[in-house]
Amino acid sequence: MRTEVNAAMEDDGVVHVPAYDLPPSIYMSEAAQKAFRERATRLPQVRPGASILEYRQAMDEHFYRPRLERALERFPAEIRADAIAGVRVDHVIPKGGVRAENTGRLLINLHGGGFRIGAGLGALLESVPIAVQAGLEVIAVDYRQGPEHEFPAASEDVAVVYHTLLERYAPASIGIYGTSAGGALTAMAVAWFDRHNLPMPAAIALLSAPADNIWGGDSRFTTPGLDGFPAPAAEPNPPPTGMPYVRANDLQDPLVSPALYPDLLSRFPPTLLITGTRAGEMSATVGSHTRLVKAGATAELHVWDGMWHGFMEDFDLPEAEEARAVMVRFWNRHLHVG
Repeated sequence: MRTEVNAAMEDDGVVHVPAYDLPPSIYMSEAAQKAFRERATRLPQVRPGASILEYRQAMDEHFYRPRLERALERFPAEIRADAIAGVRVDHVIPKGGVRAENTGRLLINLHGGGFRIGAGLGALLESVPIAVQAGLEVIAVDYRQGPEHEFPAASEDVAVVYHTLLERYAPASIGIYGTSAGGALTAMAVAWFDRHNLPMPAAIALLSAPADNIWGGDSRFTTPGLDGFPAPAAEPNPPPTGMPYVRANDLQDPLVSPALYPDLLSRFPPTLLITGTRAGEMSATVGSHTRLVKAGATAELHVWDGMWHGFMEDFDLPEAEEARAVMVRFWNRHLHVG
């Protein structure tokens, strides 16, 4: 029996899909369903034409600071501002100190925020829950961002911090992770280390991010509507990224999109990738995992159904706790004791 469908496919493979209703995933926790419904009202409203400084201030005051205050109530930690080789960082250490079994181990966090925002409070929001749940020190790096700076400024900052820390820590005892732009920067930093003959860290984690800055694939088109945004046009494919930090003509550079280069990926350290089915980066993240495995690298992919871009920032969700547990096990497997 033939069933009539409303979708139509063109000769070039573009499929025109009619509007449809997407209910909450049956695999989402009740807390995640509630958080998803509230997402549209959480970001601060900024006046049209606001400067990047105004946008950063609004995000700090209305998004990052309230969440960080709640995170510190649940995950008590000591925070110490510092500078390493001229780059501003924060040391995040669990109250009561690092667990004995983690002596000599270290995590480096590269914050998200589209290479525009997230320094300071946003970096701490991504660092505090991991530091406490893992019982590890996390150093959050405030790398240079756009639009004031362009590639390779952030890679240079990460490299100089990492190189300095190698004076005190063995590379086999260091893990690096990042969310969104910070996850992409984590992959970019590994490519930078490889180019400049720095030893590889023990392991890395790309959270809500692929190992390139192109961010293409199906989910780039299918997920925007879930947040009330129109899908990009089918051409060009992939759509422009629109980031002020990475220039369009740099997207094919191995130091920007290492996932495009199998030989480079073969030298990557063990890599954890985490994403969700309602996240715009999902397809690119799955693609990065496939390419890492094909290149012979050790790579581990975890996908949460119904979860969105950066869902781990909602640190109190059961799904975020599950993802942190995956990270802790990953670090315990791959970080040597110093």
